[in-house]
Amino acid sequence: MNILKKIKSIQFLVCIAFLFIFISPTQALFVSPPKDPIPLIKQIFPTATHIGEKSGNVPIWSIEKNEQIIGYAFETNDLAKIPAYSGEPVNMLVAISPEGVYLGAKVLEHHEPIILAGIPESKLYAFADQYDGLNVSDRLKVGGNNKEGVIHIDGLSGATVTVMVMNVAITKAATQVARSLGIIKASQEIIQPMSTIHPGVYQKADWQTLVGDGSIRKLTLNRNTVDEAFVGTEVEHIDEATPEQKQDMFAEIYFAQADIPSVGRNLLGESEYRWLMSTLKEGEHAIALLGNGYSYKGSGYVRGGIFDRIQILQNGEAFAFRDLDHNRVSDILINGAPRFQEMSLFIVRAQHEFNPGVDWQLELLVRRQLGAVDSLFTSFKGDYHTLDKYVERPPLIYPEPELTLTQEVWQEKNTEVIILAVLLLTLLATLFFQDVLVRHPTFLHNFRHSFLVVTVVFIGWSWGGQLSIVNVFTFLQAFMSDFSWDLFLLDPVIFILWGAAAATILLWGRAVYCGWLCPFGALQELINVVARHVKIPQVELPWAVHERLWAIKYLILLALFGLSLDSLALAEQFAEIEPFKTTFLLKFDREWPFIIYALLLLLINVFSRKFFCRYLCPLGAALSTGNSIRLFDWLKRRPECGQPCKTCAKECEIQAIHPDGTINMRECHYCLDCQITYFNDEKCPPLKKMARKKQKFKEQQIQTVEVT
Repeated sequence: MNILKKIKSIQFLVCIAFLFIFISPTQALFVSPPKDPIPLIKQIFPTATHIGEKSGNVPIWSIEKNEQIIGYAFETNDLAKIPAYSGEPVNMLVAISPEGVYLGAKVLEHHEPIILAGIPESKLYAFADQYDGLNVSDRLKVGGNNKEGVIHIDGLSGATVTVMVMNVAITKAATQVARSLGIIKASQEIIQPMSTIHPGVYQKADWQTLVGDGSIRKLTLNRNTVDEAFVGTEVEHIDEATPEQKQDMFAEIYFAQADIPSVGRNLLGESEYRWLMSTLKEGEHAIALLGNGYSYKGSGYVRGGIFDRIQILQNGEAFAFRDLDHNRVSDILINGAPRFQEMSLFIVRAQHEFNPGVDWQLELLVRRQLGAVDSLFTSFKGDYHTLDKYVERPPLIYPEPELTLTQEVWQEKNTEVIILAVLLLTLLATLFFQDVLVRHPTFLHNFRHSFLVVTVVFIGWSWGGQLSIVNVFTFLQAFMSDFSWDLFLLDPVIFILWGAAAATILLWGRAVYCGWLCPFGALQELINVVARHVKIPQVELPWAVHERLWAIKYLILLALFGLSLDSLALAEQFAEIEPFKTTFLLKFDREWPFIIYALLLLLINVFSRKFFCRYLCPLGAALSTGNSIRLFDWLKRRPECGQPCKTCAKECEIQAIHPDGTINMRECHYCLDCQITYFNDEKCPPLKKMARKKQKFKEQQIQTVEVT
């Protein structure tokens, strides 16, 4: 009678917990509806006078104040549609300033019911608020260790994958927008480290030789080329050449790097070259310009000290020269050189970080006057490539390819992956050598309990590696639609555990995962071990009751599966019958009905081992459906097991052994206690009986006496 009263009390408490969770008005079923972006744009830009239509190859809204652009807004789904935990992307409105500063990030729509069930949406919005004031050129990362050049954003406990996907979507979309608007430049693909000029490489040469091998380059323009450059402008016919003048030379400029010995010494002579090199400071270089026709000097350097007709281009950077960088060349000594109207040496200062091993360009600006003040410019460029024999070029640096989100997550979780792999290999070795280990009961019990502690502390609380029936439904839904492994690879620990669960189900059935790798199952078992150690009375249900209660978890599984076919979000809400999220993902930091429910299940476990696993767990029910395909049956039994011996059945603390002695592998948790008894000749009745027979046979033997 006392047992039946305890059973009814337990069932009553479980029902009350269900009512708290599924009827509580504070946790009504809810899916985030899409929001209109325009009110949010007005909220971010309260002084805006006009919001343009979303348009362009990179779709954006332009926001203006009194006809002046004050910012841009865009949706991440238009530019970086990345699936989140639910398999659907989180669509966000992002606003940036014309300078590339984040002004706001707002969640427009998401399908993350796993968040809504345990984390208020306000935390998701607070995560997005962290982008305010950051720059699109910043390298942003959610959580992780500090690294140089990376700005870290606080994550969201229980929704790590979701916020990592949000971060990638925001930064990728913002980068595309900023590049399309010219706010930031595309990153350089290959880097040439700073090269050095060979100081001792010199060969006597004439003008024609240096021009012929490219040591000296030439930019030549005729008047027709210049006229064509101004076609369609307001100055098209100003200073236009007559048909007879079209082929006349407009400008002819020779240019070279004068601090290269074979160039500078041949052009300037020994004494002038030595003087030049003595004036150059570390990191400085000299460029020689020799010109006829249109002056490359102009008059700007006279008025303002700037040579406004020429500049040097390298690696996307441009720099001009001032009068302090200029030295006039009175004569060149190389044989065969033509006469020039202008001859100059320009010093490239160290702050420009000019690299003699990287190609550069001389840009000549040609101006035509439009009235007394205004003028229009066009430019012409000449390329220069330093010959290999003149410079020492270090090997090119190829930047590391940009990691995908999946690769980034796995790299971040590298330590967890390695430790988990070691744990799984250890478990695999335990299973393969179980017949040896069970002969050492004390060691095996201590080892198992230590393994369960690691499962709870590391896999459960530290890594959030608790599998859920929601994972099963997500996989099935993805399999029936556009399946992609990326969704499942976003959480390495969960992915590896699912792989381990699948492999062990194929080899040994559900038992291995539920008995060794499930954090909540391990927590229950450890609590019950302590309870038994302090002699707390245990409730053992009659076999007839116990056997029928098994069916509850299969009914729960069928109900959740039916809901998932209609709405995965709804199924995830009712999947809260699993206390996993409360216990491990949120660490009891959520609404009190969920906490009471989880604590209630753990309290029941003090009196009855693994109550939730045995009767309520839909995940265990789902895993047990694969039991029929398991390949191995390594739990040994004897003909006497069950008839007449009941030892193992009575000792099985989760009652997975039928009265007839057979082990129900759909309910077994592979604790190996029955195998310890199986090989213990002091505990197993059939072994004890065999031992007595052997002893009796020895006693009845008549010793043979030799007759001499």
